[in-house]
Amino acid sequence: MKRLILIASILLTFAGIASAQQKKDSVVFTPVSAVDSTLSGRSIFSTLPKNVTVNQSSGIKTAMDNRKAHNRGRMYNGYRIRIYFDNSQNARWASETAMNNFKSLYPGTSAYRSFQSPYFKVTVGDYRSRAEAQVALQSIKANFPSAFIVKEKFKYPALDNSASYKVDTVKVNN
Repeated sequence: MKRLILIASILLTFAGIASAQQKKDSVVFTPVSAVDSTLSGRSIFSTLPKNVTVNQSSGIKTAMDNRKAHNRGRMYNGYRIRIYFDNSQNARWASETAMNNFKSLYPGTSAYRSFQSPYFKVTVGDYRSRAEAQVALQSIKANFPSAFIVKEKFKYPALDNSASYKVDTVKVNN
């Protein structure tokens, strides 16, 4: 058993030395457009070629339109990140400052300021899953170390919000 532990520690030591000498990789998250603006407000059928004919019952279109209208105002459980939460004397000013700082650091990410007596709160993002919020939290914690994830009801963002980041690997040379 001691021999096995010794061999394992030697292998780990050599692996550590080898990895320290190799180039390091970093993962980079690059924001991309959440919605293709060229398709905004258009029906999918208007994008089909002229020689394609779609035979569809009018009842299907009516049912889909009714379903969209019904869901338009519906609220869902999702996740946001709370970056500020306080009830001190200067909490109103501090919450405004936190929200403005966030907006300048993370343009394109939604931010909400609220007051629930006696607390001022600043919550950011609209995430469908906790995993999606966790990815954003890692980035946000660099500037807001006390940030944490909260579950809230809100209208869901665009469906392809899960592709709001393009992941790329960058080689870092020391």
